[in-house]
Amino acid sequence: MSHLFSPFVVKNLSIKNRIVMAPMCQYSGDGEGFAKDWHLTHYVSRAIGGVGLIILEATAVEARGRISANDLGIWHDAHVDGLSRIVAECKKYGAAVGIQLAHAGRKCGISSEEIVAPSAIAFSNDYQMPEELSVEEIQKIVASFSDAAARALRAGFDIIEVHGAHGYLINEFLSPLSNKRTDAYGGSLENRVRFLKEILESIRRVWLKDRALALRVSAEDYIADGNHPEDLAAMINLLKEYEVDIINVSSGAVVPAKFKTYPGYQIPFSETIRDITGLPTIAGGLVTSSYMAEEIVANNRGDLVYMGRELLRNPYWPLQAAKELRSDINWPVQYERAK
Repeated sequence: MSHLFSPFVVKNLSIKNRIVMAPMCQYSGDGEGFAKDWHLTHYVSRAIGGVGLIILEATAVEARGRISANDLGIWHDAHVDGLSRIVAECKKYGAAVGIQLAHAGRKCGISSEEIVAPSAIAFSNDYQMPEELSVEEIQKIVASFSDAAARALRAGFDIIEVHGAHGYLINEFLSPLSNKRTDAYGGSLENRVRFLKEILESIRRVWLKDRALALRVSAEDYIADGNHPEDLAAMINLLKEYEVDIINVSSGAVVPAKFKTYPGYQIPFSETIRDITGLPTIAGGLVTSSYMAEEIVANNRGDLVYMGRELLRNPYWPLQAAKELRSDINWPVQYERAK
């Protein structure tokens, strides 16, 4: 059996292989945060295709936390039924299922919403100017993450991933490029991580300690005065009392920045964070080859590998990868004649 197709266990969660479907917005909701038939087809097809862990797209903890008007939401109890249907169907085919809890902050693209951020700085000229959050408003958003986690539990998700990457609200607090506050939530590294600490603490009150909790981070801002992998690792080390179990390592997007991308360009960030924190990581970044994915896990550069665009192109990539890596895995009985 290859390393890529070996199981991975964290807390009470057992994942059948190391292949993770990265959260990717589908912009296919109904305008009120509810899942549609598209989402069911999209996610279940990847479960049938053999993905070990499917993480649903950024799902907003409040209406103004959406990236687009057609994003999924989990700010209302009524959202639970549609999400639970997706979870149940994916689990029928052996996939573990997670949800990414998110708030877009200043990158909310809905003109009718009053957008917010740690500081009143627009992402770019193409975005609205956000309102700077008061401490009272910060606490309300912290509570919205806790409420969303309780709904995720009712929906049957195996793992929650807190979205602290890609320039959205939590990332905006973490980065000195977007956080210019002078109170307890800004300035020092310890202060900039305070908002995330409070979110994790609130989630852990409802998301039981035997359940896995992941955090997605942008490990590199690609600007000299921004965050770098060592900064994120130091922040993560301040969060360990809240039992973050896995770090999903991405990069960029807190400010407009130019940088080169290539297959595996983010893997060194995963290595750095894994080495400094001692926590398992989900690594990725334009990974398309089964042999590259195998190398990442075999050489302890990441414990799991996330796939994004490649799984959009080929929902059955894991079945193909198993053949290439000479790993004998179970296929859906309906497809066995093609094995």
